[in-house]
Amino acid sequence: MEYTLIKSRRKTLSLEIRGDDVIVRAPNRISKREADAFVKKHEAWILKKKAQLAQKKAQEDASPKLSEEELRDLADRAREIIPARVAYYAGLMGARYGRITLRCQKTRWGSCSAKKNLNFNILLLLTPPEVIDSVVVHELCHLWEMNHSARFYERVYAAYPDYDRWNRWLKENGHLIMARVFGNR
Repeated sequence: MEYTLIKSRRKTLSLEIRGDDVIVRAPNRISKREADAFVKKHEAWILKKKAQLAQKKAQEDASPKLSEEELRDLADRAREIIPARVAYYAGLMGARYGRITLRCQKTRWGSCSAKKNLNFNILLLLTPPEVIDSVVVHELCHLWEMNHSARFYERVYAAYPDYDRWNRWLKENGHLIMARVFGNR
């Protein structure tokens, strides 16, 4: 199996699949023979991962693209729905936040700045309402914890006990929603 070998001052071997390319990252001391053995040992995993990525790409290619008009309508709906959900959960949690910004973003569903401003992706409107709520609660919890520590997740689960279920939904399906605007990445 062909692969690209990238050596550096790292301590361990790793595999990365990018499209059809296999990349092996290795410590400087690793020989070509050792890298070949590493790839051979992980060949089943590589083939499985390549098949998964090909299936994901096919799904994304088949996703119906959104028109400019549909995106404008989505933005209008987002301006009504998302701030209302933020206000609702902020009231329950006793949270104080700054500005809310809504954008069509390629890589993020939401974020919270150090100035306590909240940002949300309008594409959330293409998800179930529970996903919107899970992202809203996640970002509101960053008002107290600007990290993903155990304390952060204690807050998340206290406000939204079903968080894991809807976060998983977003991880499994979010790429299809993003593909409707940005194609596959």
